[in-house]
Amino acid sequence: MQVTTKAIILTSLKYGDTSLIVKAFTASDGLKSYLLKGVLAAKKAKLKSAYFQPLTQLEIVANHRNRGTLERILEAKIAFPYRTVHSDVPKNAMTLFMAEILGHSIHEEEANPALFEFLEASFQWLDMNEEIANFHCHFLIQLTRYLGFYPDTSTLQAGCFNLLEGKFTDSPSLHPVLTGENLGYFKSFLGIHFDAIHTIKMNKTNRQELLQSLVLYFELHLQGFRKPKSLGVLNEVFG
Repeated sequence: MQVTTKAIILTSLKYGDTSLIVKAFTASDGLKSYLLKGVLAAKKAKLKSAYFQPLTQLEIVANHRNRGTLERILEAKIAFPYRTVHSDVPKNAMTLFMAEILGHSIHEEEANPALFEFLEASFQWLDMNEEIANFHCHFLIQLTRYLGFYPDTSTLQAGCFNLLEGKFTDSPSLHPVLTGENLGYFKSFLGIHFDAIHTIKMNKTNRQELLQSLVLYFELHLQGFRKPKSLGVLNEVFG
């Protein structure tokens, strides 16, 4: 079946000498993988390899057979032209990290309009704003809304956050927990919009510790989730 849909690129791997295997989150069908034959060889190809960088927002025309095999992209054009995401070093480090997080988190081949709109708007915000040091922490917390394990805030005033149970508690636990300063920062991110993230003043140590806890939160709640290899690079850039 031929479809026209928006798509956000997650990964792009070289296949042979001239081809790419691309994984994308599409508005129409959720996660899809595509084989782009010869895209690295043809100088005047309809599909340009530069279109398939992580988190690029495209509009594509594709054949979806929906049999769990590699699909085909017939046409592609940029849906939102980034100005800074791929050229600014800190933003590019965040881009690689978030693309890896999404690649390990999204597995369903079915439409999820709310998640797609969240990703689309988040990456456009990142492109157009400069105070982004807290972006990845806030992004991960908000992403849990769409993946089904957003923190239970009914006991928000409690003294720690149980990462396994996903709720605030005063009860002792053998499970990993957030406490102290980092718990305060975690609470500050709940319920705010991206435009307010610069108001949360964190030093590099707190930011790295909170980010490590958030990645662990994903590991505890998503089967098969792996810690992103790009986490170390991200911490270096923002250190």
